[in-house]
Amino acid sequence: MEYTYKYPRPAVTADCIVMTNEPQPKVLLIQRGAAPFKGAWAFPGGFMNMDETTEQCAIRELEEETGLKVTTVHQVGAYSKVDRDPRGRTITVAYLAIIDSPQEVHGQDDAAKAEWFPINELPTLAFDHAEIMADAIRKMHLLME
Repeated sequence: MEYTYKYPRPAVTADCIVMTNEPQPKVLLIQRGAAPFKGAWAFPGGFMNMDETTEQCAIRELEEETGLKVTTVHQVGAYSKVDRDPRGRTITVAYLAIIDSPQEVHGQDDAAKAEWFPINELPTLAFDHAEIMADAIRKMHLLME
């Protein structure tokens, strides 16, 4: 059964921030292969399917864009600034996965590249991912206490 609402509905995405549990932690980023922000660095992520949770979406997008599989993620937060995505009204839910050390990754799907970066040497990030990264670092510290 279809419903019609008089209120517009935003798109929902999920992002997966993967960080290593090392003395000098690294984070996995993808280089975007398409607009917006083509060529810029971002977290693996994308639009949620109608038959999945945001957590499932984050795990699926990570594997589709980098080849990396994780099973456990921790919610960092939801991000809903009105202008956070130039494609339109989009809300993202960010998740953190912590692994012991960098694994082999490859840019796949709509990711041109996938690379590990030390968290204190990050390139300029697309969207509002710098804000999300700061929250993810705080979340990692809480989880590791």
